[in-house]
Amino acid sequence: MADRGDPEFLSASTIKGDKVVNRAGEDLGKIEELMIDLQDGRIAYAVLSFGGFLGMGNKLFAIPWNALTLRVHEHAFLLDIPKETLEKAEGFDKDNWPATNREWLATMYKFYGYQPYWQTERIEARPGNI
Repeated sequence: MADRGDPEFLSASTIKGDKVVNRAGEDLGKIEELMIDLQDGRIAYAVLSFGGFLGMGNKLFAIPWNALTLRVHEHAFLLDIPKETLEKAEGFDKDNWPATNREWLATMYKFYGYQPYWQTERIEARPGNI
């Protein structure tokens, strides 16, 4: 069977539970959930669990979706930050999720060094441009 390369689409259930590592190979946790921006119809952020022991005391973090790079053959994602950065990040408890709004989300994106996706210029399709 020929190698089909990287997939263009994955189901959310396929991604949920995938491990997240940094460039140093350190385990940063796993993806617990994907949060969808219903207004824009895209993944706003991934919820990463990090810390604790055997799932106890894990802290959750909102990670910009575009900060994660898929490593398809490892069932993992690369998050290019030092472990110490994640340890200093504002997280939340599994029983007390933050009220997601664009102001909170923009702060989180900027912490990780990314521009919020809704602040990027969009090119409108016009007749003759297609």
